[in-house]
Amino acid sequence: MMRNCLFVLGICLLMVGCRGEAVVLQPGETQVTSGVSGGKYRGFYLLNEGNMGSNKATLDRFDYSTGIYTLNIYAATNPHVVSELGDVGNDLQVYGSKLYAVINCSNLVEVMDLRTAAHLGTIEIPNCRYITFHGGKAYVSSYAGPVQINPEHEQLGYIAEIDTATLKITRKVTVGYQPEEMAIVGGKLYVANSGGYYPPRYDRTLSVVDINTFTEIKKVDIAINIHRVRKDAYGDLYISCRGDYYDKVSKLYVFDTRTETLKDSIDIPVSDFCINGDTAYIFSNDWKAKGSKGTITYSRLNVLTEQPIDGNFIDADVAANIKCPYGIAVNPETGEIFLCDAKSYVIPGTLYCLDGTGHERWHVTTGDIPAHIVFFK
Repeated sequence: MMRNCLFVLGICLLMVGCRGEAVVLQPGETQVTSGVSGGKYRGFYLLNEGNMGSNKATLDRFDYSTGIYTLNIYAATNPHVVSELGDVGNDLQVYGSKLYAVINCSNLVEVMDLRTAAHLGTIEIPNCRYITFHGGKAYVSSYAGPVQINPEHEQLGYIAEIDTATLKITRKVTVGYQPEEMAIVGGKLYVANSGGYYPPRYDRTLSVVDINTFTEIKKVDIAINIHRVRKDAYGDLYISCRGDYYDKVSKLYVFDTRTETLKDSIDIPVSDFCINGDTAYIFSNDWKAKGSKGTITYSRLNVLTEQPIDGNFIDADVAANIKCPYGIAVNPETGEIFLCDAKSYVIPGTLYCLDGTGHERWHVTTGDIPAHIVFFK
C-alpha cells in the first residue's frame, strides 16, 4: 500500500535491516465464531502486505459457515511455489472465478483459483500497484520504474490491460507519475497520479483514459499526491489526497464523472476508506514528518449529501486497542465492519470484526501488515 511513498519506503527498509531473518506465520486455523451468515458471501480473503524486502506477503481466509479463520492459506495450498506470494502485497481483487493479488516489489500479479487459492499463473508488471476490471479485462497500474525514490530521474507510469482468459498483456497506455488506484465509469478509466517518488514536485492529476481506444484523453488537476479512487452510485468519484506530510494536509475530493470536473473538497484526512451504500467509512493515520507520528481518526461521510456523519463508526474501547489502522472493508450484506491493525509493521497484525454499531464481535491474529480484504460468494 505504501501510503506515504517516501516515509514508508524508508521505514520499511529500516525494519527489514533490524529484524534479522524474516519469520512467516505458518498455516493454521483459528475458530473465531461458531459459524454465522455472511449473507450471499461465503467468506473473505485478506492479503497481508509483509514488510518490504522480506518476501512475507501472505494470504488468509475466513469462512462464514464454519467460523474458521485460516492463516497463510496460499502457502498451504501451493507448497511447490518458491518464495510463496512474494514481496509486498499491494492489492487484492476478485473477478469471475479468479483471485488476483498485486505483489508490488516482486513485480507481478499472482492469479489464483477463487475457491481454493491454488496458483493459476502470474503476470509480470514492474512496480505494479493496483488492479481493476471491465469487460473481461484487468487493468493494472504500474510505476514502470524500480522501487526507488529518485527526484532526478522522472519516469511516467502506465496502465497495463490484461486478458483475463489468457493472462496476457494486450495493451498499455502511459499516464502520469506513479499511478495509484483506478475506477471505471461509463467506458472511461480514471487513474490517480501521485508523483510519490518526486517530492516536493508531486503529480496532482487524474488521468482520463478511453477504454475503447486505450488512449489518455486528458488529465484533470485535483491535488498533490492523490491515492485512493472509489466510485459511488451517483456518478461521482471520491479521491483521497495524502498531502506532503508537512504543511499540505490530507483531504478527500469529489469528482463528477458526468461533467469531468472537480465539484467539492472535504476536510477529512484519509488513509483508506470504503463505500457501502450511501456511507463512506474512513480512517486516517495522518502521519507528519514533523514529530514523526500520526494522528488516528475514524469518520463517516454520506456520499449522497456529501456531508460528514456525526460520531465514529468504532467503539472507543476497540479504537484504544488499535495501534495502526491499515485496511478497511464492509460486508454489503451484513453491515459488518472489518478493520486491520498493522501494529508496529514488523509483527503479526490483528483483524477486528465490528457490528454495524462499532462494537467488537471478534478479533484474530493475521500475518504482517494486514491490508486488503475481498469477499467471495
